Amino acid sequence: MADQNAFHISDNSTVLTPEAPGMASLVQALRQRASILATQSGSDPIHIKPGEPQWLLCESSGTGGTPKVIRRPPASWIRSFSVNHAEFELDAGDTYAVLGHLGHSLSLYATLEALHLGADLIHLSGLRPRMQAAEIARASVLYTTPTQLRLLCAGLAATGLSPHRKLRRIFCGGGRLDPELAGVLPQHFPNAKLHVFFGASETSFISISDANTPPGSVGRAYPGVTLDLRPLPGQGKAIGEIWVSSPYLFDRYESGTSKDTQWDGSALSIGEMGYLDPDGHLFLIGRKSRMVTVSDQNVFPEEVERIVAQDPDVSACAVLPVKDPKRGHQIVCMIEGHNSPALDMRLRTACRDALGDASVPKHILHLDTLPLLPAGKPDLQALHALLEGKL
Repeated sequence: MADQNAFHISDNSTVLTPEAPGMASLVQALRQRASILATQSGSDPIHIKPGEPQWLLCESSGTGGTPKVIRRPPASWIRSFSVNHAEFELDAGDTYAVLGHLGHSLSLYATLEALHLGADLIHLSGLRPRMQAAEIARASVLYTTPTQLRLLCAGLAATGLSPHRKLRRIFCGGGRLDPELAGVLPQHFPNAKLHVFFGASETSFISISDANTPPGSVGRAYPGVTLDLRPLPGQGKAIGEIWVSSPYLFDRYESGTSKDTQWDGSALSIGEMGYLDPDGHLFLIGRKSRMVTVSDQNVFPEEVERIVAQDPDVSACAVLPVKDPKRGHQIVCMIEGHNSPALDMRLRTACRDALGDASVPKHILHLDTLPLLPAGKPDLQALHALLEGKL
């Protein structure tokens, strides 16, 4: 494995889509060992920053929409390239497919890993799902988000293409993968092993799942990661704030900040809450900053979103709290699609059965389109603005 102080392009790698937005700038930056700034706006998502040492700067907005630039040293990603090479047998014989924009950290990570390990690379950002479905037949490794994967599978179903048997690994992160989507993957990729991972731009990998991961879990700690769950007052001993120690953490914010991000020595918290089962499987509850009280009970909107998203008639959803002078807060669920009283009743019953009365949405609103951030996550700021005119 090469020097960990700078990213590089292996002589074995071939970029099969050199015209992809940002690819020429990225290759130039790697040849120069220059710092790389990845942005989510503009015609070119990659900007070259001359000078040493090399840094990776990634713009990230998060679900709150507040922009920040995350700075990390190359070694913090290169170390996980080595782990994935050893754990998942990723090497120069592979061809990676990347669906997302190079300005997003997941897509950039996959691209740099492929080039570092000597794999070939197909970048499919900006193509329609049907075109992606045809091109992905060349790939053996796929990095994707749940939203991208859902669109890809829809494209595969629409084209009627034969199952893609070459694909052997699917790495999916950036959101929850619903069981229905996971269930259709073998139809399209019969030889692919699915690995759903949990992490953030600040932490990189935190946990990763495999075939033995129980439903609802995001897997065990990724190799090299130590998890410390610290209980908050009133939450009991099982649920705690997730503190991460690992060699994959970011350095600092180059610009912007996040109220959820805290350091305690070498341990980092991004404000996520969860619990571990006896076998070390991590279960997420939600962000500490999004937790609200309803009738003196703590409610995590993400937990409600998880239950709602399991319904086959829900393609996209977001849950927001609104203040209530009597109960503390009311829970409002916003769903993409046409109004359906039967669906609303079913969702309320599912939330009550799984989470209790406090987590049942008081209002369920149906939108033609759920506003999303560039990374595919719900735009909570835009949704809050929509709520002001509807309640």
